[in-house]
Amino acid sequence: MSDPLSSPEFLRNPYPFYDELRATAPVSQVATGSGGRSGYLVTGYAEAKAAFTDPRLSKDTARFFADRTSGRDLHPAVARTMLATDPPEHTRLRRLVTKAFTTGAVTRLRPHIQHTVDHLLDALPENGAADLVTGLAVPLPVTVICQLLGVPETDRSQVRIWSNDLFAAGQPQRIDVASHAVAGYMADLIEAKRRAPDDSLLHDLITVREEGEGEGEQLGEDELVSLAVLLLVAGHETTTNFIGNAVLALLQHPALLSDARSDPARIDSMLNELLRYDSPVGIATFRYTTEAIALGDTEIPAGVPVLISPAAANRDPARYPAPGRPDADRDAGGHLAFGHGIHRCPGAPLALAEAEIALRALLTRFPGLRLAVPPGELRWRRTRLMRGLESLPVFTR
Repeated sequence: MSDPLSSPEFLRNPYPFYDELRATAPVSQVATGSGGRSGYLVTGYAEAKAAFTDPRLSKDTARFFADRTSGRDLHPAVARTMLATDPPEHTRLRRLVTKAFTTGAVTRLRPHIQHTVDHLLDALPENGAADLVTGLAVPLPVTVICQLLGVPETDRSQVRIWSNDLFAAGQPQRIDVASHAVAGYMADLIEAKRRAPDDSLLHDLITVREEGEGEGEQLGEDELVSLAVLLLVAGHETTTNFIGNAVLALLQHPALLSDARSDPARIDSMLNELLRYDSPVGIATFRYTTEAIALGDTEIPAGVPVLISPAAANRDPARYPAPGRPDADRDAGGHLAFGHGIHRCPGAPLALAEAEIALRALLTRFPGLRLAVPPGELRWRRTRLMRGLESLPVFTR
């Protein structure tokens, strides 16, 4: 069985594939990698929402692979993140992380986000060509999460390279090498913070590791490194794709763009629809069945992978009429771009704040912004998990 999820056609535009699969069955058996492995892909909205909250779908991948030889060399700090745990372990770790992304915490970050956006837009030409991925979508969330964690500015470009490599579709060796590089870097940074404490989130986690008392407030050293890696990578990957995809959607749909330009305050209310229309997460991270389950009308045996596609679910016409067209007046509440249930992205409030500030400032500063190449020439990242552009060439006037 070939793997359609890694084909060039799928990576450029997965939506026709999702639509065809969903029309046949909202839960379908597909190839999930090399070696003839197969699993189930969830493309229907109702089925995806149910799958996200079904406790029989485990994220404990270490347990799943315990008796399997994969030939991989993924660093444990990457293989065993909070994303790859179940309760009660997941509950304990998530409680520590979510403190950094409360509404109040994000509100306090908004001036820093605005300052970063203004600085990045100052560097774009007033009348010329620019790449909004390298000029805005990448550096904004990288700068914010690195500032939160206390990553030195001189290291941030390398951090982005490692992070990008972690999502390289069909290149397991590249992923494995990057996992060791980023985990080793974060372990070294943790030691540096121990020697020279600061006010970063990373130092706060170190304090929990070394001084935490009571059940639920303890961190092992391996857990500390793993949380640091997860925050670093997840803290910018989704937002980078979100910003790029949102700008592209606006530039390709004149009515939507006109609404945003004429009333920048509307951008905040458009964010959910932009997330629904082109989700920055194509396929959520790995789950497997701990027992046989029925998902929709599909019977899934025990011990097999289940892949949930937020991108496909968000374009299910049974949930959102005319889903292939972004509509500024649509109530897109309930979209699954950030997941659902106990594994919903804890950094969602930060991602929304960064995107809202970036889009508002970009459209205000450059009212004549337009694509510099035909849409068919845009290059998309070679990863089935993330849905994002490699570059977004524009003319600023």
